[in-house]
Parts: sequence; C-alpha cells; structure tokens
Amino acid sequence: MSKEKSKRKGRGRWAMIYILTFIVAFVGSTVFKLKYDPTHGKYSVKWSEEIGTIKYDLAYGDKEANKFDLYLPADKTKENYKLVVYLHPGGFTTGDKSGDAEVCKWLCSKGYVASSINYTLFTEKNPDANIYTQSVEIKDAMPYVVEAAKKEGYNITEMAMAGGSAGGCLALIYAYRDADTSPVPVKMVFEAVGPSSLYPEDWTMYGFDQDSDEARQGAAGLFSKMSGNTITPDMIGTEAYDEAIKNVSALLWVNENTVPTVMAYGKYDKVQPYLGSVRLDKALTEAGVKHEYIVCEHSGHGLQNDNAKFGLYMTKVEEYLAEYLPVN
Repeated sequence: MSKEKSKRKGRGRWAMIYILTFIVAFVGSTVFKLKYDPTHGKYSVKWSEEIGTIKYDLAYGDKEANKFDLYLPADKTKENYKLVVYLHPGGFTTGDKSGDAEVCKWLCSKGYVASSINYTLFTEKNPDANIYTQSVEIKDAMPYVVEAAKKEGYNITEMAMAGGSAGGCLALIYAYRDADTSPVPVKMVFEAVGPSSLYPEDWTMYGFDQDSDEARQGAAGLFSKMSGNTITPDMIGTEAYDEAIKNVSALLWVNENTVPTVMAYGKYDKVQPYLGSVRLDKALTEAGVKHEYIVCEHSGHGLQNDNAKFGLYMTKVEEYLAEYLPVN
C-alpha cells in the first residue's frame, strides 16, 4: 500500500472514531432542564383551548422531515403577533419537534405564536445530512411558518429564534447568519449549550487541542462531516479553514448588528466545547451586542447541577422577550 493511501486510510479511521464518539455523546445528553423542570412548573402550562390551538405536521418542503407545528394563541383579536421558533436538541442525529411542546405551549400562553420545526437528521438513511443542510432547511421553513400563521389569522411582524443543544446551534446560525433574509425581522435569540464554532483547540474533550497528527486528522474528519465541506488537517489554523466552517459557525457571523442573545453553558460540558462559548461571549462583547452569558459552574451538557443558574437563564429569557419582542 502506498504511503498516500495509508495516510488517507488513517485519516478516515480517526474521522470515524471521532464522529461515532460525538454522536454517542450527543445523543446521550439531550435531556434538558425543561424536561425535568427544577422550576416546578413555572414554565409549563395546563393546555386547553382557552390558551390556544395547535396545528400539527404542516409542510415546508418535499422531504420527509420537512414538517412544523404551529401553536396559536386563543386571542385572535390583535392586528399583529410575534413569533418564537424553538428548535429541538438531539445531536443533529435524533430528536423531534414534539419534544418542544412544553416550551412552545408556555410561549403560546404568553401570547406568542410559537413553532417547532423538524429537520433532516444525520442517520444511515440520510448520510449526507449535516449542520449546513439542516440550517438551510430551517431557513427555507421560515416563510412557510409565517404564511401558515397568516392563513390562520395571525399576522407575524417580528420573531425570535431559540433552541437547545443542536437546536441552539441552528437557532444561533439563523439569528446571526440568516437574519437579513428572514421574512420578518429577527429581534433576539435564546439558547442553551449550542455549539457556536468548530475551532479544534476548543474541543479539548476529544483531544483536538493536542499537537498531533491524530488530533488534526480527527478534527478534520469530524468537522468535514459537520460542515459538509472537505477539510484537511493542513487547513486547520488558516483562512481557508475559517471559510470552510463559516456557514456552520455562528461565532464567525457576529458583528455590531447581531441580535440580542441569551445563552447558557455548562463549564464541564463533555459534549460540545465550553471554550467555544467563551469565544462567543468575547465576540459579542467586543461587537457591543447586548447579551447574557450564564455559566453553570458545576454542570455538564445537561446543566444538571445549577438550578439557580438555570432559573437565572429563564428569567433573562423572559426579560429579553419583554424588551425585544413584547406582546402588544
């Protein structure tokens, strides 16, 4: 076997190891605070027709996963409404919009039109799916969501993006990268533990910060899969690398016009890099963007050991909604 073929085989082997590790870790860490609710029902509601109605499985494209749910407030008397889109977690490989029902019902009870959206997951059935293709599906869905609400008598004038983990990543991408093309203005974003960048040195839990061929090969393989672009080990640390990951890295879209942001991260996250959130906080600060960065000092990806900090996160979500997306 030639040296070049051996090198390629080695790169492929390390790429698969890290991809599988990432998937297993992410899938095992998709339960969030909103699932087991340390707030004792503060952000959940007993659903009834007095609160609103739900339209299920509305289509926004031809793919099997191209469906969304719409949560509509009972009060149809207003001239205009605000929309909050919440994207589900699941490591880009699993999860479903139905898992967002509680938070969407809570938002609807506050007077918002809410929507949860499915996107094509990376599975054996869909091996070409990646963060970029998923972000494009979310972008494509937005006009359909706004139009569906309008058909039901809810004229949407402004919106917010939100999500958790993989959904948080996709929410940030839409709010930062795609806000200029949104059918209605994006006014803010809130998310928990969503990966915001793909700099290898931040992904210490996979050893990508190590100065070794194996680390560079693993990072190149995993981030090629996540971005949908071919990344080689020699590209890491160059402008070409930044260009290759830009469309799936919210961090690289931050500027003075970036929307207000509320975000929460666990300092001991072993699934996505806590250090990436430090970068994002710094970028938002330097750009003068209003934001809240809540660090759960004792928690991992599930924010499991910091109930008070999680409560602070939700308080800030409410404050930012009231300030930047008020229900008239």
